[in-house]
Amino acid sequence: MNIERPKSNQPIPPDAKKVFSGVLFDVYQWEQKMFDGSVATFEKLKRPDTVVVFPVLPNGRIILTEQEQPGKESFIGAAGGRVDAGEEVIDAAKRELLEETGYTAERLELWDARQPVGKLDWAVFTFVAKGLKQVAEPHLDAGERISLKLVTFDELIEIATDENFYEQETQNKFLEAKYDGAKKEELRKLFDPAV
Repeated sequence: MNIERPKSNQPIPPDAKKVFSGVLFDVYQWEQKMFDGSVATFEKLKRPDTVVVFPVLPNGRIILTEQEQPGKESFIGAAGGRVDAGEEVIDAAKRELLEETGYTAERLELWDARQPVGKLDWAVFTFVAKGLKQVAEPHLDAGERISLKLVTFDELIEIATDENFYEQETQNKFLEAKYDGAKKEELRKLFDPAV
């Protein structure tokens, strides 16, 4: 599966200089000509892309994760995490699904891909996983405590439209489905395990 990375609305120019390399974030700077002819230093962060996976069980239940991580409030979200250096996006989605839930999927459908923050070069790829098979127990990172929460489609809509739902990139799609019957049926079809 060839997945195209979404473009940023303000890409880092090829002549930008990396001025800081961090554990998670790198900082790039470049000179930008302004409308009045002056020049200003522009800056943008870059971080690894991430994947988000909404697994759908054969009975139609959707697997969400209730997570605790050091330095964060506990939250409810989907399975997911960083795309490792050199890793294909689809492989990262498969790996994160297996690590956080213990399931593999026959099909991973790309639902959304976007760069949600203008001053950050970071793409988020959201998948719906179908044809699930449990093959292992979750294998969590040292900084994760995850329990699985199985929800109906209607429960997913309610949880995903709460302001504390972790997957903010998808929240507008869930809000549309909550208040627009046609959008809800479209989304219900996407989350239908038989489709």
